Amino acid sequence: MDQALLLIHNELPGTNLTVYWNFDRCYHCLLQVLVDVSQSRNPGEPSVEAVAVSTQHGSILQLNDTAEEKQVCRLEYKFGEFGNYSLLVKHTHDGVNEIACDLVVNEKPVDSNLPVSIAFLVGLVLIIVVSLLRFSLSLEDFHDWISKAINSQETDGLINSELGSPSRADDPPPEAWRQSATPLRLRCVDTFRGIALILMVFVNYGGGRYWYFRHASWNGLTVADLVFPWFVFIMGSSIFLSMTSVLQRGCSKFRLLGKIAWRSFLLICIGIVIVNPNYCLGPLSWEKVRIPGVLQRLGGTYFVVAVLELLFAKPVPEICTSERSCFSLLDITSSWPQWLFILMLEGVWLALTFFLPVPGCPTGYLGPGGLGDWGKYPNCTGGAAGYIDRLLLGGHHLYQHPSSAVLYHTEVAYDPEGILGTINSIVMAFLGVQAGKILLYYKDQTKSILIRFAAWGCFLGFISVALTKASENEGFIPVNKNLWSISYVTTLSSFAFFILLVLYPVVDVKGLWTGAPFFYPGMNSILVYVGHEVFANYFPFQWRLGDSEAHKEHLVQNTVATALWVLIAYVLYKKKVFWKI
Repeated sequence: MDQALLLIHNELPGTNLTVYWNFDRCYHCLLQVLVDVSQSRNPGEPSVEAVAVSTQHGSILQLNDTAEEKQVCRLEYKFGEFGNYSLLVKHTHDGVNEIACDLVVNEKPVDSNLPVSIAFLVGLVLIIVVSLLRFSLSLEDFHDWISKAINSQETDGLINSELGSPSRADDPPPEAWRQSATPLRLRCVDTFRGIALILMVFVNYGGGRYWYFRHASWNGLTVADLVFPWFVFIMGSSIFLSMTSVLQRGCSKFRLLGKIAWRSFLLICIGIVIVNPNYCLGPLSWEKVRIPGVLQRLGGTYFVVAVLELLFAKPVPEICTSERSCFSLLDITSSWPQWLFILMLEGVWLALTFFLPVPGCPTGYLGPGGLGDWGKYPNCTGGAAGYIDRLLLGGHHLYQHPSSAVLYHTEVAYDPEGILGTINSIVMAFLGVQAGKILLYYKDQTKSILIRFAAWGCFLGFISVALTKASENEGFIPVNKNLWSISYVTTLSSFAFFILLVLYPVVDVKGLWTGAPFFYPGMNSILVYVGHEVFANYFPFQWRLGDSEAHKEHLVQNTVATALWVLIAYVLYKKKVFWKI
């Protein structure tokens, strides 16, 4: 899988060749020795060496004269999966001193992306068929079906967001808080959460073993890099919406603080004990347990953001929403203490990242180490972020297989859910809180909500462009999931606001889409996430493949496994079963 056969023909008499290779996406990387090819012994009989080359990214090939360490030729090429190629190294007919390196395709590669295209088209056809069936129903029957199957008030009364809605209290509400007959529940929020969760399940199951469904090795974005920050963002929105609802029902802040602390503790414990990836190294022991993790990051982020909102919680202003101007900044000015705290927290991240001395590494280093930066700093992966984790937690308690090892061949442990990056996940969640405030403060003003979503999306996008110089590697602060860089947060938050800009009018205002099927896993996110991790290696989520080297078989398996969790979430929704912690 993801390999091609390359035959290197050396027709140069008296010249041994050393072939160096690396991916073109490996930024400022040292080339690695691929193979040595001996000299041609007899005229017309080249020396031939066969090697396998990766087809995930474009390749850089450099051929040197082994004795003189002199470059003979250099070329860049994107090999295709299962292709057969020949590289002919010979003197040109024009002169003895001129050397040509010609690449010939002996056997055409397969289209490895064809299964993804077919899966996309099948999904599109299913959507069209379901839509046609929907419209074929009578309007009255359709509304009856919707009201019974999806919009059950009884079901909604049982549900609270797993990451932002403690149980309700029966005490009479304080006079300062307005009563609300029905808590505000927005389907676009649950739909967005479900989209992020289902993408997370799919990429965690392997994503068909395609490189773009795996995390970027260092700088840049892939599909896999989108889902976790979106989940954090929508968690922030849920925190504000649910906390407002709970306080309106009379729950005291002290009692709510206890529930927040307990929920955060449970998330961290589940992450360490149940879904710890270091189980793959053998029976788990304290010497090898991974302390950071996805649920641990969610638990810590949830605690900080929820407590911050609780400390400065205010009743939603009783000014009629219809009187609010589109240019009102009430959703921002009412939260100035929280914004001050978040900006100070971001200042801490910037100070530690760019000014903390790291032994053996340049101050402010943001690179991957390993082969990166011409191999000058092999043990500096992540700079200050990696150093803090290894210093406070120890290398054995971190993730042992970071994505940086794929391209940059790093050897030190590095955790993408480490301590320093948690600061920026808090920033991400708080931006989600801001989205929640927009939805609640202007709930009767669709135009005002959409204007604010668009403005936030553009503003954060502009910050990302400024920080990255609109490039993958050349900016001041590149987009980097491993570091959870601030440009990564602003970029993904910008995307999130634009997604809500589409989902809110389509799902909640016009009702053109119910949010299905993503809505159902979005309502049971903790159960789906923990379940897919625990049962990942069990049938029917995984089975023995006929050809483990075929993308299509992995894609079918991963798609079926993901679809099963959507089905499970749907059945649980119908049975009114929701796992809350």
